[in-house]
Amino acid sequence: MKRTLPCLLFAGAIAAVIPVSAHHSFASFYFEEQSITITGEVVEFEYRNPHAWVHVMAPDGTGAMQRYGAEWGATNRLARSGVSKDTLKPGDRVIVTGSPGRVAGEYKMHLKGIERPADGWSWTNARERERRRGRRG
Repeated sequence: MKRTLPCLLFAGAIAAVIPVSAHHSFASFYFEEQSITITGEVVEFEYRNPHAWVHVMAPDGTGAMQRYGAEWGATNRLARSGVSKDTLKPGDRVIVTGSPGRVAGEYKMHLKGIERPADGWSWTNARERERRRGRRG
């Protein structure tokens, strides 16, 4: 019985840490107060959890083509706003806006908005919509 309590406490501590380590703060990976926009072609759309990713070939600041990874939301949140695994296809021309990654050479961003001009489809997160409304008013 003397060992049961420490074992239970240890197991509880491990169980409490696992969910925390599985998710991260966007601010630790991205400059959330900054915004960049890229225009390019979708090369891959990973519709998976914990976050979907859109990979886009787009020119960097020097004009050289780079593969950008844009980290999006969880699939259940995206599905509630009408985004499915079939929303984006390789070859789609898109305009992506988001927060740049903290490591410049990784070409990552936290996706805040995306447009597909060919058919007028677009998605913007709620915070970005509110920010834009505040600028207009």
